[in-house]
Amino acid sequence: MPTSRLFVRLTEKGAGQALDIMATRFEDEGFPLASSEVDETNDIWEASLYLDAVDDGTTKQLLSECLAETFPDHQVQMEVLEDIDWVSHSLTGLKPVRAGRFVVHGSHDRDAVRVGDIGIEIDAAQAFGTGHHGTTAGCLEMLEKVVTAWPTRKGYPSPILDLGTGSGVLAIAAARLVPAAILATDIDPVATKVALENMRINKVGAQVRVATAAGFHSTSIQNSAPFDLIIANILARPLMRMAPEIAASLSVGGSVILSGILAEQRWKVLAAFNTQGLSHVSTLWRNGWVTLHLR
Repeated sequence: MPTSRLFVRLTEKGAGQALDIMATRFEDEGFPLASSEVDETNDIWEASLYLDAVDDGTTKQLLSECLAETFPDHQVQMEVLEDIDWVSHSLTGLKPVRAGRFVVHGSHDRDAVRVGDIGIEIDAAQAFGTGHHGTTAGCLEMLEKVVTAWPTRKGYPSPILDLGTGSGVLAIAAARLVPAAILATDIDPVATKVALENMRINKVGAQVRVATAAGFHSTSIQNSAPFDLIIANILARPLMRMAPEIAASLSVGGSVILSGILAEQRWKVLAAFNTQGLSHVSTLWRNGWVTLHLR
């Protein structure tokens, strides 16, 4: 678990800009990034980078340098985190999340699922995707819209790829909607281990195959392509970089759901996929993040 974080305090818009800069500079290092609201009244937010050790000053200096041009008057600060399970701690007291018909809940909130709801049980774990983040909730809502509007003559989308599955919540959601063949992949073996357990808990293990895969050159992906539907909740820049591979792995008439995209990055992502022959269908906006449907 992370043992320290580097952060800068900005407005909500500034925090979004800072995350974009941080993602560009540190995406290859794999540091977790996040933004969080500190003071709603005064529009104070924090953009944070998490480390698995106490920084010796090197990463802080690099972060300060990459933010200096855009935010010359803001200082990067460091916080040493207590030695506790921060994912579990951060979820303590969080209520179930509703996104369309989906209700994402912990094991202690099973009674929150009502008649007509589609319940997905996800407890705190070492993988992203509990439904509380705007990108995950946006993907859940968009997934339901896309599947509901799927042409009757085609039945339902299959196979489906959940790229960067994290906790597996989106693959589970897809399995709950349609009896499709689903492949859930992640570059992180910890994430795929967690996703496998969540498939078991939600009783969709027979329908969803989970694999650790670094990208589209993976045999797991290549052997399952082309996909009728690809869901990728990652970050804007990796999505733009993978646009040619995502388009090439899509079946004729297939759809793509993209998220992990800040509102101001929307046009750049759309441009990258337009170049690959994919057109914008709709956008969902949630808390400064967008989820895109392209076809």
